[in-house]
Amino acid sequence: MTAKPKVFLARRVYEEVERYIAEHCEVSKWTGEGRMSRDQFFECLADVEGLLTSTSPVDAALFDRAPKLRVVSNLSVGYNNFDLEEMKRRGVIGTHTPYVLDETVADLVLGLMISAARRIPEMDRFIRKGLWQKGADEELFGVDIHGKTVGIIGMGRIGQAVAARAHFGFGMKVLYSNRSRNAEAEERLKAEYVPMDRLLAESDFVVVMTPLTKETEKMIGAEQFARMKPSAVFVNASRGKVVDEAALIDALKNGVIRAAGLDVFETEPVRPDNPLLTLDNVVMTPHIGSATRQTRFAMAMLAAKNLVAGVLGEVPPHVVPELRELVQGRK
Repeated sequence: MTAKPKVFLARRVYEEVERYIAEHCEVSKWTGEGRMSRDQFFECLADVEGLLTSTSPVDAALFDRAPKLRVVSNLSVGYNNFDLEEMKRRGVIGTHTPYVLDETVADLVLGLMISAARRIPEMDRFIRKGLWQKGADEELFGVDIHGKTVGIIGMGRIGQAVAARAHFGFGMKVLYSNRSRNAEAEERLKAEYVPMDRLLAESDFVVVMTPLTKETEKMIGAEQFARMKPSAVFVNASRGKVVDEAALIDALKNGVIRAAGLDVFETEPVRPDNPLLTLDNVVMTPHIGSATRQTRFAMAMLAAKNLVAGVLGEVPPHVVPELRELVQGRK
């Protein structure tokens, strides 16, 4: 009998998902107390061919301690933890979990837009503090969402899902900026492809849905906030490091923009001394864009299928685009 390939699960998955992996692989996982140290993590990788993770840096230091590693399955759509050039050099396949979380993340983006524009968390606190003594005077007013303009930076799958909700649900005009034009979004959603400067200047809501790369790191900073309307609401549900957080804090404090809705941050979890925590014009969620059981299960199962296919020498369902050359010729 041929021995099953060994894999290591660096994060918890649902029992059904682990059973699926165990049908095809010899599974190991961390069973110690607390979180693994980096050295303990490396020790677990000494003889494994596959790794399931989500945030661990996948780089030369890891490969040096995992000489048999052939595939790394990221349980996320993003893969900015991958050193792609090193993976190419070592011949290690990297996979991710696109598509299954698009609609769920888009739901949250609209929730952040509405919550920030209508000041819902702030008004909730207002009532709980016993401050509601009369009718809603102008000091409690928010701003409308329907009929306004949303500018989406990054018209990928999630960007399109956000645009669909904005266009069909709220009658919003959709502007977008992207590396290339998206004909489907333009036809189906009446989205208009515009330069970044125009998007920033004309949008009532600016939504960032771009992946984190060397080119996009801190792409939104003081200059970009200054180009936005003073009434603009800024929303980020992509990656925290796409934004210069210090510049965002200054913009919110000084009235450069009206408000922000954030699911991601420069440092996660957010530090207790982060000035964002003191601002009433910020709505925050703890990186929960895909956090429903249905979606997280689908992501985990897709990550499992990517992992199993990779270690069995098959083509995984979703190899990251930059590494697809590594599986050419496989069936």
